[in-house]
Amino acid sequence: MFENSAALRSSMKNDVLSGLTVALALVPEAVAFALIAGVEPLVGLYAAFMVGLITSIFGGRPGMISGATGAMAVVMVALVADHGVEYLFAAVVLTGLIQLLAGVLRIARFIRLVPHPVMLGFVNGLAIVIFLAQLSQFGEPGGTGWAAGTFLEGSILDVAWLPSAQLTVMLGLIALTMSIIHFLPKLTTAIPSSLVAILVVSLLVVGLQVDTKVVGDIASIAGGFPSFHIPSVPFSFETLTIILPYAVVLAAIGLIESLLTLRLIDEITETRGNGNRECLGQGLANTLTGLFGGMGGCAMIGQSMINVNSGGRGRLSGITAAISLLAFILFASSLIEQIPIAALVGVMFIVVIGTFEWSSFRIIRRVPRQDAFVLITVSAVTVFTDLAVAVIVGVIISALVFAWNHAKEVRVEKRENRYGSHYYTVHGPLFFGSTASFSEQFTPRDDNTDVIIDFADSRVVDHSGIEAIDALAMRYKKNNRTLHLIHLSRECKKLLKKAGDMVEVNVVEDPDYFVAIEDADWGDEPMVN
Repeated sequence: MFENSAALRSSMKNDVLSGLTVALALVPEAVAFALIAGVEPLVGLYAAFMVGLITSIFGGRPGMISGATGAMAVVMVALVADHGVEYLFAAVVLTGLIQLLAGVLRIARFIRLVPHPVMLGFVNGLAIVIFLAQLSQFGEPGGTGWAAGTFLEGSILDVAWLPSAQLTVMLGLIALTMSIIHFLPKLTTAIPSSLVAILVVSLLVVGLQVDTKVVGDIASIAGGFPSFHIPSVPFSFETLTIILPYAVVLAAIGLIESLLTLRLIDEITETRGNGNRECLGQGLANTLTGLFGGMGGCAMIGQSMINVNSGGRGRLSGITAAISLLAFILFASSLIEQIPIAALVGVMFIVVIGTFEWSSFRIIRRVPRQDAFVLITVSAVTVFTDLAVAVIVGVIISALVFAWNHAKEVRVEKRENRYGSHYYTVHGPLFFGSTASFSEQFTPRDDNTDVIIDFADSRVVDHSGIEAIDALAMRYKKNNRTLHLIHLSRECKKLLKKAGDMVEVNVVEDPDYFVAIEDADWGDEPMVN
């Protein structure tokens, strides 16, 4: 009993301290992403508070941190520029409703379709994006360059760099921050090393009056409680046509990033989150955030890694981060604005190092070339465009590679049996990718008058396979050959239109499986097994 109580107290302490660390790191990120989207800093801070709080309570992954993200912010730019911030709030509400619908429909299970090379590319690409996002902090306040969140939205040459003296000081403070985070855990793990690093560097800068860039140089974070506000937009079909495309893209990006981050945290903590519950939590968070003047958001891999590495495992860590962020806005803005940007950049650089899968350099020569290509492609597309596009591209490439490889697996063995019939045995799946290879292996003109095709070692997967069998039957019929099709499932027999009378029924030996096809009428029977 006492051991359980002590473990609970230790867990709560870790959650509270890691949550406080995350809150400090959230401030410049939320402000930067708000500026990317073209809205006031408080709009990003309110989103970080509300999305973080609601997903921590109702989401499906304890320990995962959500808030305003760059991946979603870059989508919002055009909407805010063309129609104003009120249309953004309406789009965020609609985004949340779409995500709620996704949770009800339980689409989270489809994240299992994301192959491991795509996951590695996602992690590496996001680590690079986090790194690039920090480079804008080396520029003058209000300068342009890589703050926009994607590689193509700025260039390193666009940054109005800090004077050499300030740049040197900033690099030194970043190095100090990273050193504390790296070496402190070797001495003690009682307090998160990231929090200690931020406090030590902040006290050093304030105590020695070091001239360096601080949070207050970006924007003021002082404000009040977020207030309920119905978006001031016309409730018309025209408004819907404006915000719906943005809402769909935002919902997709938010869910993909959240579910992939959930998988990553699952692997790190060796526990399992609930994807469908996370969809519902993200949907509820964005719906309410849009009604309280926030820009919406999703899971944040950088802050989630800070939380997990700092010992945060429970829901209390995310709740603490959100409430601490609100407390900063209400009561401690003047203190938080004194935190050196270098300390926060140092924390994020450690996150980049910990997030990037360095082992991918070692395994890239060992895995199949197509997997290596997918990994590199997803990483590059994540950096140059956005996460949703990268994951979709990766899944499509992987699916095409899978189809191509399995298309080559179908083979046909031909022999002549003792009755003078040509006997074909089909091996491998028959689907849209393998039908051409399947058809090429038969010779109706040269075969004997009696032909048997045995599908015992094959499986007809889709409608393309059915059509290939029908077409083959017509070729034999035109050449006046008697064709026997054996060992087809009963669903195949029902779907065959031209070759149906050529199927020999064997109730004992015929396999029982379903064909993936939408226009078959099975009554109450399932269409896909």
